Amino acid sequence: MLDLRHELIEGRADVPRVGSVIELETIPWYTVVDGEGTAVAPVVPYLRGLILDDNRPATAKSYAHDLLRWHRLLWFLGIDWDRATEAEASALVGWLRVAPNPQRHRRSANAPQPGSVNPRTGKPYLKAGYAPSTINHCLTVISGFYAYHRHHNRGPLLNPVPESRAQRRALAHRAPDEEIPQFRRARLRQRVRRSDPRSIPDEMWDEFFAALTCDRDRAAVLLYVSSGSRASELLGVTPGDINWAKQLIRVVTKGTDDREPVPVSPQALTVLAAYLDHIGLPQAGEPVFRTRRAPDRPLTYWAMRRVIQRVNDRLGTNWTLHDLRHTAATRMANDPNLTLSQVRAILRHTDLATTGRYLNARVEDLFDALQQHYSRPRAERIIAPGYDPDDFKAVFGG
Repeated sequence: MLDLRHELIEGRADVPRVGSVIELETIPWYTVVDGEGTAVAPVVPYLRGLILDDNRPATAKSYAHDLLRWHRLLWFLGIDWDRATEAEASALVGWLRVAPNPQRHRRSANAPQPGSVNPRTGKPYLKAGYAPSTINHCLTVISGFYAYHRHHNRGPLLNPVPESRAQRRALAHRAPDEEIPQFRRARLRQRVRRSDPRSIPDEMWDEFFAALTCDRDRAAVLLYVSSGSRASELLGVTPGDINWAKQLIRVVTKGTDDREPVPVSPQALTVLAAYLDHIGLPQAGEPVFRTRRAPDRPLTYWAMRRVIQRVNDRLGTNWTLHDLRHTAATRMANDPNLTLSQVRAILRHTDLATTGRYLNARVEDLFDALQQHYSRPRAERIIAPGYDPDDFKAVFGG
């Protein structure tokens, strides 16, 4: 058994992809099934508890996928879920650190090398494996899974995922408006590099917008970059959510059921009006962005993502749908007529520090200023009339 764990950590073995996450018609909406299609019993009450704690169905789906990875490992090692120890958690982390991520598989032979940097945008491509944040999220889910069952007197007494007790004690008494203190990472937790958000520079924005081929795509992109809405938020906008007179749209903010007003630009509404005039106004309650081919149905996140990918193929770039939100945030945060608190309200950030990240300057954005700096002639000292240069040299040197 120990050798099998070492093989996983060293990348000499892989965990079979048995089982799956399926959608349910009732709470908890999603669950994990084994290779025979039988629901994994301990997972169902945990996910049900998440929903009862007022979490979103998407959260239950995300947690279900993390628990599927965990149970695949346990099935491969032949260990029951309630007999798992830190050794299995270590094997999971070691496996995820070296295993390829199936969602990042590229079928094209001409696809850029994973982890390489795009020469036009300066953005790195995703690496072939699992990101450190993904591994940490998986550990958090597994830790919560065992904490839930321990609360109900089930499972092992010792959580397989180690935790930082000092961090837990400090955060338990932290006020919401206090700065989050820094702690050493708990065992098995991965170091997550905090990078600045990537926005589309003004000189590349024009060619990006020109590469869009229809009013639907142009309207969506303009709404994204003027409102700062998240991808799924904008795709859910209905005719009743558009206030043409006040130049506002209402979106369902991530993690809530509330429709909140967000300002948009006149240009975005003009192009949106042209698009709706062409296709006709959808029925009340139906999203305004629709597929271009029959049958008529709402535009999905994956379809909108493909729109951006086609633009990237034409331009040789690697912009993402979320970069449009970064672009909006960067433009607003650096506008002298807007305060940071106003930008925070528009973007609907919970923490002002998150909005403040968009004030950070990047070398890529300073190209023109740096070129002027490098080409500026060296300033020469001029001695005022009436002074002897030799006296200056004797006193001050030079």
